[in-house]
Amino acid sequence: MAEMNKTRKSMRLKGYDYSKPEYYFITVCTQNKKCLFGDIRNRQMVLNDAGRMIEKVWNELPEHYHHVELDAFVIMPNHFHGIIVLCPEPIVEAGLKPAPTA
Repeated sequence: MAEMNKTRKSMRLKGYDYSKPEYYFITVCTQNKKCLFGDIRNRQMVLNDAGRMIEKVWNELPEHYHHVELDAFVIMPNHFHGIIVLCPEPIVEAGLKPAPTA
């Protein structure tokens, strides 16, 4: 088994709050650049089952995280890129009637 103790330089800005509302460019790569998501045929990306799963999960993110919006997204054979938008979470206000008390 290949040793997994390689160090990576962080691309994050020191002190930046990545939870704040903003547009974020994301890249996710497969281990060892292995082509797991499909193939390029006639200059078009043809997704396999794993690639279709990535696409489905990406598109469902706003259903699970209501403060998330999606922008551009592309899947390549060994990585994918996307732009995710973290929106301010809406303020939840109480209803018009007070809660009953005993």
